[in-house]
Amino acid sequence: MITLIIALFDWIIIGLGVYFFCLSVSNALWLTKASLPADLTDGPLASVLIPARDEEGCIERCVQSLMNQTYMNYEVLVLDDNSTDKTGDILTKLQALYPDKLRIFQGEPLPRDWRGKPFAMKQLCKQAKGKYWLFTDADTVHSPRSISFAVTNLVYHKVDFLSGYITQKMETFGEKLTIPLMYLLSGFILPLWMCKRSRLPVFAIAIGQYICVKSSAFMECGGFDLVKDKTTEDVFMARTMKRHGYKTIFLNLHDAASCRMYTSWQSAVDGISKNIFDFIDKNDTILLLAMLGIFLFLTLPPVLTIGLTVYTIIAAKTVSFTLAALWINLILVGGTWAVVFRTQCIDRKLIFLYPLLFINLLYIALVSWIHSVRKQGYEWKGRIVY
Repeated sequence: MITLIIALFDWIIIGLGVYFFCLSVSNALWLTKASLPADLTDGPLASVLIPARDEEGCIERCVQSLMNQTYMNYEVLVLDDNSTDKTGDILTKLQALYPDKLRIFQGEPLPRDWRGKPFAMKQLCKQAKGKYWLFTDADTVHSPRSISFAVTNLVYHKVDFLSGYITQKMETFGEKLTIPLMYLLSGFILPLWMCKRSRLPVFAIAIGQYICVKSSAFMECGGFDLVKDKTTEDVFMARTMKRHGYKTIFLNLHDAASCRMYTSWQSAVDGISKNIFDFIDKNDTILLLAMLGIFLFLTLPPVLTIGLTVYTIIAAKTVSFTLAALWINLILVGGTWAVVFRTQCIDRKLIFLYPLLFINLLYIALVSWIHSVRKQGYEWKGRIVY
């Protein structure tokens, strides 16, 4: 029985390694081919919508980056979401500098049944006039081609919803052990080309740092009212639009914008853990099965590879099929990260840390689950998120 279990484990890790590597290559090819250069410089009005709460350290850089776009017909709307720092003062100064392009609004008090970001976005949508709405975060920095990139790809691909990977800035070691986890989508989970071609909501994904929609289609789906209680409102927005028959797409947005999401390991853990359980719709069974799978087939194999290799050398044993399977898995999973990191312009030396990425993921998932079931909530920008 034990021999059968070991043999099954061997073939599973080989099969998963092959799947992950092939998936990462196909997604890399898709992202390279489908992400078109920013060609359109004029067209219907585009509205850039930015919620800002306690963003004094980055809001000026974000707004300034949007003031000289190659796309001519656009407006920028920023909502000061009851900030307790100098965000409001900075926005007032910026509005005086750019009265024609920039509009500033003061946020209303947050209703009890709403999350902060969806409610801020709902208020911005009421003021936006554009055919296209570009939702972006206050800590992003945009290239001059950002709006053009979004409109070009929406029009060419004939889709209603666009999102993708912008450039991620990582400085501390803690960030480098955490931020790459967002690329699990393109390396280990979903074929990204299915986001456009499939009608199933499960293939609709998004990252809230950069989302562009056709405003009419988004509002016909119900707007932010349908995701008012979600911390992963970006993913649920994509699923909602897909469920209503609209087309979505997921691309590489390196040429559009960049962001430093977090400044330390702890801030990254806090930010990601509040989203993981919500991402799977607070399903305990799915989370526990996912954690078990990650431990058995992604975290454990590198440890077993090192241990069994050392034992085989010291004991002068012949190489077993299990050891061969473990090395095949290690090479394929490492190759998967190599493809992902190359596609996303990440330092490839971090590939050698990939077992730590999965250990970190298990810890973050556990933190997310404990906080949710205990209803402890997370403090995020002065608010408690459950």
